[in-house]
Amino acid sequence: ERWRRPWAEHYAQALEWVEGADAAGADGLWVTEHHFFEDGYLTQPLTFAAAMAARSRRARIGTAVVLAPMYPALRIAEDAALVDLISGGRLELGLGAGYVRSEFEAFGADRDRRFDTTDARIRELREIFEGGALAPPPLQRPIPLWAGYMGPKGARRAGRLGVGLLSLSRKLAAPYFAGLAEGGHSAEVARMGGLLRIVCSEDPDRAFPRLVPHIAHQQNSYTRAMFAGSGKRAPEISEARLLEAGRIGAKVAFQVLHVAEAAEFILASTAGLPAEHAYLWASVAGMPDDLVERHIELSCGALRDALRDRTKAPGGD
Repeated sequence: ERWRRPWAEHYAQALEWVEGADAAGADGLWVTEHHFFEDGYLTQPLTFAAAMAARSRRARIGTAVVLAPMYPALRIAEDAALVDLISGGRLELGLGAGYVRSEFEAFGADRDRRFDTTDARIRELREIFEGGALAPPPLQRPIPLWAGYMGPKGARRAGRLGVGLLSLSRKLAAPYFAGLAEGGHSAEVARMGGLLRIVCSEDPDRAFPRLVPHIAHQQNSYTRAMFAGSGKRAPEISEARLLEAGRIGAKVAFQVLHVAEAAEFILASTAGLPAEHAYLWASVAGMPDDLVERHIELSCGALRDALRDRTKAPGGD
């Protein structure tokens, strides 16, 4: 409520940032899905992805994730095909199981079977895309599929399905590769991608205190959603505790970093993994526009250049 702006203005501004990020050199633009969150993200990611496709030219457009148990496979396939066509073949389709009880209740979906349902959706989507019955069909053959599974059991599921794993957790690499082998898939098809909680700033020590209220809101909104309907009280993190934790470190909810620090962290986080994508939150829960815009400029410019230079250096990967 402290940072509310009119909804039309909110989404218009998001599309402006999409266009600016694409022009600045972003390689990927990813969106997520939730329902009934007061900060408005994002009830229909493929609808918004179509608008993103029309406002961008080069960046891949990914969903992290579409909540697969909420929709029939054909509905997802048709929406995804249209986004792929509008974008000129730039869609990365990530699907996940979800966890928020109120979302499952609203859609009449079975929360207890959400992982089995998501596995089934991925198989169904593959069959639909390969079957040639969609009209219009997607431009990519096939559309890259990703499973947004957390934890070793989920990583193994993604491997058995032969799809990419939307996580950059090093602990999940071994079960993911084990799942690939169990499913009869070559290790060469392994793909990982995921979120790194970084905000780039030229003056992180000044930016971090300004970001703390927004970081606290996002962390607490996730926790409340996770505990809703469980009969348990959701623990909340205070702004004071975030300030005490500081802007950098393994236990920090969000790291606010110089470009050089961010590059080191990303390279360390992805070293030895079959990582194709690493994405960052562009805006955290209504954070100030000037910080968002500079974060986007630095991430798509200086940070991208630093990563490119490091990976092209002798011994780089």
